[in-house]
Amino acid sequence: MKIAVLGAGGWGTTLAILLYYNGHDVTLWEYKKSYTKELIKNRINHLYLPNIVIPNEIKISNNLEDSCYDKNLIIIAVPSQHIREVIRKIDYSFIKNSIFVSVSKGIENKTLFTVSKIISDVFPRLSPSQISVLSGPSHAEEVAKRIPTAVVAASTDIETSKTVQVAFMNSYFRVYSSTDLIGVELGGAFKNVIAIGAGIIDGAGFGDNTKAAIMTRGVAEISRLGLSMGAKPETFAGLSGMGDLIVTCMSKHSRNRYVGEQIGKGNKLKDVLKKMTMVAEGVETTRSVVSLSKKMRVETPIADEVYKILFEDKDPVKATNDLMSRNMKIESI
Repeated sequence: MKIAVLGAGGWGTTLAILLYYNGHDVTLWEYKKSYTKELIKNRINHLYLPNIVIPNEIKISNNLEDSCYDKNLIIIAVPSQHIREVIRKIDYSFIKNSIFVSVSKGIENKTLFTVSKIISDVFPRLSPSQISVLSGPSHAEEVAKRIPTAVVAASTDIETSKTVQVAFMNSYFRVYSSTDLIGVELGGAFKNVIAIGAGIIDGAGFGDNTKAAIMTRGVAEISRLGLSMGAKPETFAGLSGMGDLIVTCMSKHSRNRYVGEQIGKGNKLKDVLKKMTMVAEGVETTRSVVSLSKKMRVETPIADEVYKILFEDKDPVKATNDLMSRNMKIESI
């Protein structure tokens, strides 16, 4: 297949390499011209994926339309808040027969759209069968080292899911298929908010019990919101729900958990983000999730407290105590 990967961050670079070794013709698009030249010269993404060589056969380009022209698959690995401004620059005639695969995990602030909805909004003539998502517990640093990983490919069209599944799957990257597009997307996005909460628990010095409570009740919040939007409940017990939540809340590689940990230690959000090279999607997704939950009239108390800590400077200990002292409930989603 002819494949374009839009976004030369750690994940985009990792997937470009994986797809190349799967036998595909791959173009990797980088938005900065100066960094494109550096990638072409050195064949190593020292900012986002150091020590991993990019094969010479992978074309690296700064030309967006050339990168997307006549491709079977277009992989979107751009931070979610910038996706619209990137893809709207592509001429529809260049991509009218392509399948889009989102590997970004976020929700657009202004519209509260998941990535699949952003794509269909920018390109209304695309068929739903041309839009898909790949998500699950998959840190780029580990996939690049060929550490066994399992993810899920989703589209409203099962044949599209299977097409993406076949394109990506190999001996160390196992791909399942699904038709629950909104559930897979929402699980991948919302879990970053809960991961910030888990990091806050770590940074504030609470214990494993507290973190387990945040993670478990976090799944309940994700499920409630997902069900209100038409997702399937079993999706949130799968790879893009519980699986992705576990790895993001627990891993040393997790940027979202790291942000939460630093804030739990008393650092300010702007100072934490200023020192980071990569994007922590959960920060802006927190804004979207809280707005979306209000719109759908769904209770998301953990997300609400994470929002207050991030954007209203609420004390993490006070936020945790407020969660613990809420009215008694029956355990359910």
